[in-house]
Amino acid sequence: MEDISTGTDSEYSSTWISWFLASKGNEYFCEVDEDFILDRFNLTGLNNEVANYSQALDLITDNLDDDVQEELRGSLDVQARLLYGLIHARWIVTARGLSKMLEKYRRSDFGRCPRVLCNSNPLLPVGLTDIPYEKSVKLYCGRCEDLYSPKSSRHGSIDGAYFGTTFPHLLFLVYPGLLPAKTPTPESEAREGGLQGVGTSVSTKRSKRREEEMLATGDPGGTEGTSTAAVAAKVERYRPRIYGFLVNETARLMRWQEGTRDRQIARLEAIEQGTL
Repeated sequence: MEDISTGTDSEYSSTWISWFLASKGNEYFCEVDEDFILDRFNLTGLNNEVANYSQALDLITDNLDDDVQEELRGSLDVQARLLYGLIHARWIVTARGLSKMLEKYRRSDFGRCPRVLCNSNPLLPVGLTDIPYEKSVKLYCGRCEDLYSPKSSRHGSIDGAYFGTTFPHLLFLVYPGLLPAKTPTPESEAREGGLQGVGTSVSTKRSKRREEEMLATGDPGGTEGTSTAAVAAKVERYRPRIYGFLVNETARLMRWQEGTRDRQIARLEAIEQGTL
């Protein structure tokens, strides 16, 4: 059983959901309304995903019989966590669920983007698949459109299916005013200028040293036996989707970005082959 981060016994043991949300490592989750959980239409198909589905649901809604054997209760807790996570993924794409997650986003409960030019833009949790036990949760930045791993190992072990592939992109679609501008802000420009002023001499020395190493080893790509262009071509880009479909504006931008990327890779290949 996970350690409890806050609260007294009476506060976290009043309901299973309140205990779950108060457990360390579950800060990314929001509370799912009981009415949503009790509506069986919202849970369609989950009985095929969760063993002991009925009893796990009873545990979540605090209706489990007291005479359930202690050894079964331990496995039920695992199944209840899985069930709540899958319900949570469906809940946060509803109007009420989006509203609750919006509050957490505005408080930066999920962390901030580490990239300097993103100016500490808040992150949002996202899954790389909607199937449980496949990929852990990642954090999506709406400004640079890249993914990051949570800093905490507790958060990094959360199943990505508990947030799904749709949530962050639907949030920006419903609340377009939240979508960060892609143009640099005055704060980021000032920060970039300061960093460039401080780091110019260091970066120049590093580039000179790297050029000398490349000439000494006879390796134009900068690595032994590895093509920079080949490595760049293998990098997979994250593609934002809503219910499996690419977001229109994002898809159009990505086509232009990928065309630019292909031209850069071709130029790298020409440099490595000595034809440019």
